[in-house]
Amino acid sequence: MKKFRKVLDGLTTSSPVNPSGSPACGSAAGTPSTAPTPRELEIQETLMSEHFQICKTVRHGVPYQPTALAFDPVQKILAIGSRSGGVRLLGRPGVDCHCQHESGAAVLQLQFLINEGALVTACADDTLHLWNLRQRRPAILHSLKFNRERITFCHLPFQSKWLYVGTERGNTHIVNIESFILSGYVIMWNKAIELSTKTHPGPVVHLSDSPKDEGKLLIGFESGTIVMWDLRAKRADFRIYYDEAIHSASWHHEGRQFMCSHSDGSLSMWNLRNTAKPFQVTFPHGKTQRDGRKESCKPILKVEYKTSRNSSEAFVVFSGGLSYDKAGRRPTLTIMHGKAITVLEMDYPIVDFLVLCETPYLNEVQEPYAVVVLLEKDFVVVDLTQSSFPIFENPYPMDIHESPVTCTAYFADCPPDIIPVLYSIGAKHKKTGYSLKEWPVSGGTWTVGSQTYPEIIITGHADGSIKFWDATAITLQMLYKLKTSKVFEKPKGGDVGRNAELAEEDPYAVQMISWCPQSRIFCVVGISAHVILYRFSKHDANTTITSLEVRLQCEIEDVISPSDTENTPCFSDPSGHSPQPQPPSPRSNTPDSMRDSIPCLKVKDHMIRMPPGYQAELVVQLLGVDGDPPQQITSLDLNSAYGLLALGNCNGLAVVDYLQKTILLCMSTLELYGSADPFQRLTRSPRKNRQSTSDFCMRGLSNFHSDSKKRIRTSYQSLTELSDNQVSLDLERSKSPTSDHVNGHCTSPTSHPCLAGRAKVPGGPEGPRLARRGPGRPPFRKAQSAACMEVSLPVSSLTEGYPSRRAMLQQLHGVSMYSHDEQHITTYSWSERESRENSFSRSRSSSVSSIDRETKEAVTTLQFAESYVRKSDTLPTPCLWVGTSLGLVLIIPMSIPTDEQERLEDPVTVAPTGTVLMLKGSILQIGFLDCGGVLINSPYEVWRDQHAPDDPDRPRKRKLVNFSPSSSQEASGDGHLAVVCSERQAKVFFMPSQACLYVHNITESSFVLRADVVSVYNSVCLACFCANGHIMTLSLPSLRPLLDVSYLPLTDMRIARTFCFTNGGQALYLCSPTEIQRITYSQEMCDNLQEMLGELFTPIETPEAQNRGFLKGFFGGNAQTFDREELFGEAAAGKASRSLAQHIPGQGGMEGMKAAAGGVVGELARARIALDERGQRLGELEERTALMMTSAETFSKHAHELMLKCKDKKWYQF
Repeated sequence: MKKFRKVLDGLTTSSPVNPSGSPACGSAAGTPSTAPTPRELEIQETLMSEHFQICKTVRHGVPYQPTALAFDPVQKILAIGSRSGGVRLLGRPGVDCHCQHESGAAVLQLQFLINEGALVTACADDTLHLWNLRQRRPAILHSLKFNRERITFCHLPFQSKWLYVGTERGNTHIVNIESFILSGYVIMWNKAIELSTKTHPGPVVHLSDSPKDEGKLLIGFESGTIVMWDLRAKRADFRIYYDEAIHSASWHHEGRQFMCSHSDGSLSMWNLRNTAKPFQVTFPHGKTQRDGRKESCKPILKVEYKTSRNSSEAFVVFSGGLSYDKAGRRPTLTIMHGKAITVLEMDYPIVDFLVLCETPYLNEVQEPYAVVVLLEKDFVVVDLTQSSFPIFENPYPMDIHESPVTCTAYFADCPPDIIPVLYSIGAKHKKTGYSLKEWPVSGGTWTVGSQTYPEIIITGHADGSIKFWDATAITLQMLYKLKTSKVFEKPKGGDVGRNAELAEEDPYAVQMISWCPQSRIFCVVGISAHVILYRFSKHDANTTITSLEVRLQCEIEDVISPSDTENTPCFSDPSGHSPQPQPPSPRSNTPDSMRDSIPCLKVKDHMIRMPPGYQAELVVQLLGVDGDPPQQITSLDLNSAYGLLALGNCNGLAVVDYLQKTILLCMSTLELYGSADPFQRLTRSPRKNRQSTSDFCMRGLSNFHSDSKKRIRTSYQSLTELSDNQVSLDLERSKSPTSDHVNGHCTSPTSHPCLAGRAKVPGGPEGPRLARRGPGRPPFRKAQSAACMEVSLPVSSLTEGYPSRRAMLQQLHGVSMYSHDEQHITTYSWSERESRENSFSRSRSSSVSSIDRETKEAVTTLQFAESYVRKSDTLPTPCLWVGTSLGLVLIIPMSIPTDEQERLEDPVTVAPTGTVLMLKGSILQIGFLDCGGVLINSPYEVWRDQHAPDDPDRPRKRKLVNFSPSSSQEASGDGHLAVVCSERQAKVFFMPSQACLYVHNITESSFVLRADVVSVYNSVCLACFCANGHIMTLSLPSLRPLLDVSYLPLTDMRIARTFCFTNGGQALYLCSPTEIQRITYSQEMCDNLQEMLGELFTPIETPEAQNRGFLKGFFGGNAQTFDREELFGEAAAGKASRSLAQHIPGQGGMEGMKAAAGGVVGELARARIALDERGQRLGELEERTALMMTSAETFSKHAHELMLKCKDKKWYQF
């Protein structure tokens, strides 16, 4: 009986799995599981729910799809509106603020209240908003919604509180800025034009007051009609009817003439003395043809006419106007100064531009000094003070999207010396030729906060480039740029067919990055199934890049077979197990197979001169087999202390020794289990009709949709990077169970070479390239990067959630998808989407029978660590933790020589043992804590410059820093904790007993996209981002929920690819193809955010108007001023119709801020204020009562005296 009890105790200790085969989960979050604890862990958790709050901090990059531009010439603040309803406010470096309209309507126009600290926005939903910029977080003070007319143009005169609003019907309304109420004064379109006119003049496209007389308003209609309206007399001074449509108009500062731009590419000049016809019409880019006619030109969308003191010739700046016959020319900005015409070509279409002038007064000489040009994907400022018109060096990071962003990484609290080193290297490669003057947008104030620490953001791009950014103190500045494409040979000109196929592709697109800031070793995973390892050096070097080729191919199909033994516990002690080697496939080494197995890209095989910075040392490329291209890499980890690199995909795992440049392990996922495989799998016979995986990837979703809908462009990356089930049923059937692998353990080249991978000797022979589509072709199309992929979701799908990541992917693709490059939209009916979803994705659960038959097990997570492999281990050893898409975790031990010389010569042994842990869903993150709850960092090698000159006094030796559990503290010598998070749940295991101490089901209706073990408030927590938009934090090790906020629904794949957490309570994601949004989930940072942000408004005296002089005023006419309040006020103009517009009070004032204040402190403050106000009212009531009592007593006294006086009098005596 005692023996039977011991067996039961052993089973319950080693297997936290319930009898039904699913992992035991506490019903409440963070509760201990049924598995007994090996010893009581006394860990004091300090994190509480009040330590966390979600808040946006800052946004970087050029606004996506910009629509409007405005500038305050006194405050020197710039505003940019976007199509999504965002407003970006920019000043000096560090002054950068993003505002968002709740409606999300596109911003049509922006108008600053110059030097007033306010901004008016006109949106596409016909609403005007007044923003208060006198606070660090701008807010809306008032809104005015037009109900019956659409807003087309707005104009706010300098130092005026009356806003002119033109509408689509041709009417002009006037709004009081202070009260945001419509005036009864309206300029109706039928009164502005002559009664004899038979056609409608069209929408209002221009409004401006005359510099000579503020009581005259110039109204431009789209049809070509121009009206000068006398506001006092309420009539038109003159009317101009022009044949060509008008796009814009601009005044000369004296107010005697103005210029218009037209749709035929012409500029017309008009003099107020004679408005019958223009006194000058020019076609700046239109040449005279042989027949005497001007060639047709594109419209000039905007023109600005500015005068200068130093020159009698004015500046005329306009966009557009090129002739139609010059196809393929870039968008241009033309600057005309006298007879000189300068055409500036832009990289992107011009959205809007502004000429910056010294004075805000329109009736003075403007003195232009710069032109701000807003492009679709860029922001440029041109210096007008130099004849060459150079551009200013932009201090804002507006080139994040120079090539589409494909992945991101965020590192907080980096070594303090890494940023200066990267900046010094990157500064040598900066562009030159910029203007020497200071950046003109210099408004606001900003100071570096006291609580700052080094932060670095790394972005990977579709062209293979890597950018390092200094993200310290909410700023962003590029430090260093690395081009990974320089490692490979360019396609030869003779290979025309292959070059034509590769021309439209991004073979170097970065898919994943891994960086060790301490050792400065950097790894890049490319979309062509390659890994590049870089080392940092301050010196240039002439080196040769070593290339290793790895073949990962499954012989046995990793398909789950339902069986009667599916309820068997999957946890076992494999201490006595060693995998049995199997002979390699007889087809793997045939000449045909070797000829087909060539990498997608060719590494340069000659000596290369590498400049200071990151220098390539090793390239690992996956090979295809039998004409199939290699599967993309899904996971990567690097450890500088071990000198090892691990990578995995849907076929298996490979471990590379980058010190000895050898492949240590190359096995399929199934072979890693040995006899400890918890699933029963079936083999399949080869099929005759083979289908290339590249065909599947290149076609994307065309397998499921009709040919008429093949305009959708998708990428292999989008199909694999987020899917735990990497290959569909069609792909499974197309695979042949032949492979080339070696079971058991592989050693470094001092023993026998590994058949699965071969080192490629530089300069050695290369297999012939095939022009046909196959091994020489990358398994992708043009990188549909994180910036390019956008998916629109119905509202119901966001609330229902997705049963799995694959189901989400198919549902996203099934609804609608478009690339921002092509703007192709395809929509499918709900019946089609539901049928595909039902047939393509089933609910995932922990039971074996419910796992999809088409599921192929991929390696999704890799983590090197000092850990325990077997339950009987007493000391930690170097291990590799492997997480798979089926929710299994394998622990692989490694034997690494400790001596430096031995490490470079003796073999490193990697031997899978079959140790298995199990969770629900694909494994996403693995972290380690000691028994005191402190995060155990991975060991690393201290950086040393390998190309530095030799110093005999200081020999270069490897210096390792180890954070093993036994050395972290005395109490932790008994073991450590392993935190494993999957897409459905999180578990905390105690090692070496492998007992599950805590388990928490993170989500049932959705799934986790990103999870990280992060440090915050000198403690550790697990941060998760789910597909339904929830951001959660769990305490460690108890997995107690601390934060669960619905922040950002997953509406496109870009967010899923780029979302990442970091230490210090910060995170980021790519909110648009051109912008990075940084957020914080720390309450402390939210409280200190006001101090970290810059001040937009600075008290500045408004410059005084110049004295025009007696003679100039006498002959030229003084600028006449008038009282707008007298004309537009309610007393004179009356009230506007209530049905025309609706006033909506905003929450931007102090009262709104008080009402919106949250938290306990805010509640207490409001309660205290209410008590004070109540006490004050009670005091006032008491005083009034006392006064009333005194008055009553006085009245009584006087009444008594009057009674005594009149007591003895007769009636006739009164």
